[in-house]
Amino acid sequence: MKEDFLHYVWQYKKFAFSGLRTVQGELLQILDTGNSLRQSGPDFFNARIILDDQKWAGNVEIHLKSSDWYLHHHERDQHYDNVILHVVWKHDAGVFRKDNSEIPVLEICHFVSPDLIRDYQKLQARKSWVNCENEIKTIPQFLMQNWNERLFFERLERKVEPINALLKESNNDWEATFFCLLAKNFGLNVNGEPFYRIACSIPFSVIRKESFDVQYLEALFFGQAGFLTSESQDNYVKELKDLHDYLSIKYQLEKNVHPPIEFFRLRPDNFPTIRLGQLAMLYHRHRNLFSKIITIKTLPEFYALFDVSVSSYWELHYNFEKSSKLKDKTLSKSFVDLLIINTVIPFKFAYDLFLGKDISEEHINILQKIAPESNSIINKFKEFGIEAVNAFETQSLLQLKNVYCDKNRCLECAVGIELLKN
Repeated sequence: MKEDFLHYVWQYKKFAFSGLRTVQGELLQILDTGNSLRQSGPDFFNARIILDDQKWAGNVEIHLKSSDWYLHHHERDQHYDNVILHVVWKHDAGVFRKDNSEIPVLEICHFVSPDLIRDYQKLQARKSWVNCENEIKTIPQFLMQNWNERLFFERLERKVEPINALLKESNNDWEATFFCLLAKNFGLNVNGEPFYRIACSIPFSVIRKESFDVQYLEALFFGQAGFLTSESQDNYVKELKDLHDYLSIKYQLEKNVHPPIEFFRLRPDNFPTIRLGQLAMLYHRHRNLFSKIITIKTLPEFYALFDVSVSSYWELHYNFEKSSKLKDKTLSKSFVDLLIINTVIPFKFAYDLFLGKDISEEHINILQKIAPESNSIINKFKEFGIEAVNAFETQSLLQLKNVYCDKNRCLECAVGIELLKN
């Protein structure tokens, strides 16, 4: 038995209401179970009950055992002074207020159906992947659609957290913050953190001043990445190194950043050299990129904005010094989709919140026009009958798996609640 099951039983009133008595022998009537706010303090606020003939209004605390009250040190916390009912699975100790009056206890195990307990245990029994893998495809489509929308915005809110943290550090410089987190997503999972460190090591005021020439941006990016060595015989490397040395002195850049950057198991088009070259070209073309991002409302406009390639050197190279066949290295549509999903939409959402706007439908509409992501989680859901048709649905499924399924939060999930209800 877990405490989240007791929360579910109390919140959704899945217990017999008639004949309730506290362990102290008082006749108990539930008028209102209260509101679950999921914050510090008692579990349910503003509940209303009748004990014998006395009405009470206050808060309800839920534990597996009465003695958990002392295990969690609630007796020291003034937030628990107005608890009017202690709901437990098993009563094993009396709990007292500061005035030495005992808090009424409902031992709820006597009032819950054995069928509900059995269904809960069946749902919680581990399967090969997620608890509801054999039943999730039976959930009504309208319920999944509503749940997907909530999951999507939960995921967006999580992505906004690092944006707000970095904004605070940069004194609300949206362009600088966007540059750092866009650079991180240019590095994908493998080189995301190194790219982020490179971007953060270059003040965005420097990017603004030097973006008139893509070679200056390449010197900054490749120099801070540690790619420019004095031993190189490549003329282009020598030029970039001289430029980087000059810019480092001019702007007193952070020295010896040189984060570990991976090439291993990456396709050549995803080599960090190519991605940094594309990022340099992007900011050469659009020095105030974020200002343009916030004005765009349609997917074709985003594709046009990110329609950039690389400088002439990188059209003939994947690595410094080693030439290759001429190839167009324009940002692919699939890569731009990832940038829109993981950077653009979260930033637009964060900016809307900052301005107090609510244009949530616009974000959903854009992602509904983007092809579904392909990864192990999305492919596994497909095996169990849940096939995403666009990026909005894949983002929702990723939130479902990572935040609910992996943490066994079935009783906080619309799917789990629906399965138990049925």
